[in-house]
Amino acid sequence: MKRAFLLFLLALPILQACKTVPMTGRRQVALIPAGQMNALSLTSYNTLLGESNVDKTSRDARKIRQIGTQITQAVTKYLKQHSAADRIKGFEWEYNLIVDETVNAFAMPGGKIAFYSGIMPVCDNDNGIAVVMAHEIAHVVAKHGNERMTQGLAQQFGGMALQVALADKPAETQALFMQAYGIGTNVAAILPYSRLHENEADELGLMFMAMAGYDPREAPKFWERLTALGGAQPPVFLSTHPSNQQRIDNMNELMPEALKFYNK
Repeated sequence: MKRAFLLFLLALPILQACKTVPMTGRRQVALIPAGQMNALSLTSYNTLLGESNVDKTSRDARKIRQIGTQITQAVTKYLKQHSAADRIKGFEWEYNLIVDETVNAFAMPGGKIAFYSGIMPVCDNDNGIAVVMAHEIAHVVAKHGNERMTQGLAQQFGGMALQVALADKPAETQALFMQAYGIGTNVAAILPYSRLHENEADELGLMFMAMAGYDPREAPKFWERLTALGGAQPPVFLSTHPSNQQRIDNMNELMPEALKFYNK
């Protein structure tokens, strides 16, 4: 009896951390508290912006803020309607454009989003911007980074408890966070999204952009344009978000469901 009770106590944090991803219904374990993830996010985001040339006034910068706001408003409404608003509780959404030819974009916990100017020609139009925006927001809403952070901390610190690692290894934890969220241009240091996470972000992203009024049929076209930039050294965004024909085929299979949101 004592052994069973001890096992229950050891498993309790995992049971409490077990959540369900909206729309897909996948069960997941995200062990790092949202407050700590948001704190790591804010530090990394502000540090990056402080070291970057941030464009606040151009047409592209305004478009990013406008489209980001519309998608997050639609996602927030959907999550509230389905009793899942706790996933973005306490978020303070922010959308920035960094002047840098790197073809990349990212979103972090707390609603911190950034596009690099290098990805804008690939986006090509408002729907293309929405493809990238919704895909990155989907990774955050689905807590993919938390899952990878949990795995990364476990691998890096072995048997050390996650809470101890977070408290006692701040520099290492911050570096791992930046890798988990694909910040920077050192692709070799970035923890890749798994195929499961990518497929899930594709599915959620299609639905998110559609419910915000953006045409999801642009998504396969965007990935085709991005793939065309490949060659010997593919874009960072493509390296961390691998594209292939199967992926585009999957999007086309999901399209009828996405168009239901778009046509509402």
